[in-house]
Amino acid sequence: MKVIICGAGQVGWQIAKHLSGERNDVTVVDKDVDLVRRATDTLDVQGIAGFASYPDILDRAGARDADMVIAATHSDEVNMVTCQVAHSVFAVPRKIARLRSQSYLNAIYSDLYRRDHMPIDVVISPEREVAEAALRRLAAPVAFDTQSFLGGQTQLLGIALDDDCPVLNTPLRQLTDLFSTLRAVVVGVRRKGALFAPDAGDQLFADDQIYVLSHREDVNRTLEIFGKSFAKQHRVVIIGGGNVGLSVASTLEKRTERVRVKVIERSRPIAERAADLLERTIVLHGDGLNMELLNEASIGKADAVLAVTDDDKVNVLAAVRAKAAGCKMAICLVNDPTLQSLMGPLDIDAFINPRSTTVSSILRHIRQGRVRGVYSIGDAEAEVIEAQVLSTSPIAGQLVRDIEFPEGVLVGAVQKGDTVVTPRGSTRIEEGDLIVLFAMAGDVPEVERLFQVSIDFF
Repeated sequence: MKVIICGAGQVGWQIAKHLSGERNDVTVVDKDVDLVRRATDTLDVQGIAGFASYPDILDRAGARDADMVIAATHSDEVNMVTCQVAHSVFAVPRKIARLRSQSYLNAIYSDLYRRDHMPIDVVISPEREVAEAALRRLAAPVAFDTQSFLGGQTQLLGIALDDDCPVLNTPLRQLTDLFSTLRAVVVGVRRKGALFAPDAGDQLFADDQIYVLSHREDVNRTLEIFGKSFAKQHRVVIIGGGNVGLSVASTLEKRTERVRVKVIERSRPIAERAADLLERTIVLHGDGLNMELLNEASIGKADAVLAVTDDDKVNVLAAVRAKAAGCKMAICLVNDPTLQSLMGPLDIDAFINPRSTTVSSILRHIRQGRVRGVYSIGDAEAEVIEAQVLSTSPIAGQLVRDIEFPEGVLVGAVQKGDTVVTPRGSTRIEEGDLIVLFAMAGDVPEVERLFQVSIDFF
């Protein structure tokens, strides 16, 4: 597949890393010569320096025979024009644009993206993706990572194991015997910084970070088995009243179970806008690092604080200050990947990486075959993939134990009709089934082959 990626920032670079690693023909375009050079020096990609929306630049990048253009520059307008030029001049079949402005995302203007208007096949909104990630973190407060699959019926949980975890030093196959009715599978383990797909004989140790695929109804029990107690969020303080904070507060307001939400926003115009749009939420104007203001928001009684300003350092410091004041849980938005290693030492419970959420969303739309969902783990180390089994797939009609999966691949869940089952060796994979797999990055191309890949985008 020939792909042109416009924008060599964090998102564009990460997408290029994924696709070039799978032997696709990738060209990166950016007006910043240094970013282009970084991509060509570290990845197996070609690079063009220039404005992505210029027809001659796209022509030099190979748009005449490209299968896809991904417009992920920092400008919404450049991304939109790039897709228009790719369609009108070069007839590129597939066009994906990252758009930030909420005005462009308003549902009442959705006709804008029809082929005879602004021909964008997929619109990705980083702020919406981040807001959804924040809500997932709040729904499973003791998990450091969460993502839903199979229409919300299956949940991926990232769980850090403590010394008091009751199932330490227990082979994974014994967990199946001990908890025979538990619909959950450990699909990934990170130990001393290295991520791997575990075997049935592997044991779990303190300080391991594990990834578990659990049925939605078994999430609480799964957390308890791995030594985590589940507590609902009744009081939430959101620091940052911009689009992300506003979206989270609005969603929490609409829930049937009552959640008391307070928002702290430094900008008066943004605070006034949030106050106008929210009904039951208290909006406070001021600095989220101000201890007096945090006390006014009753931070010591809060079940969770969510720091989602546009400044990483403010988010980290606000989370630390909230925890020190007695808040039970702290979640912060962190764009800079080098800050993520500080989360543990600073006692921050979870973080949201906009790059990772946006990359996962884009990957969902560029994977070949009947791929319905993709979630990127760590620094592009692995993926959790949800896909549909076609009649022509090599795995259709086979038992799980007979399928020659690569070493770094584990099946975590299978949906047959409306029923989600925990896969066993005797589980037969049939046409039409939906399957969720954990795959190390190097094994993703083989996973795609198993789903009988053609140039058939879902």
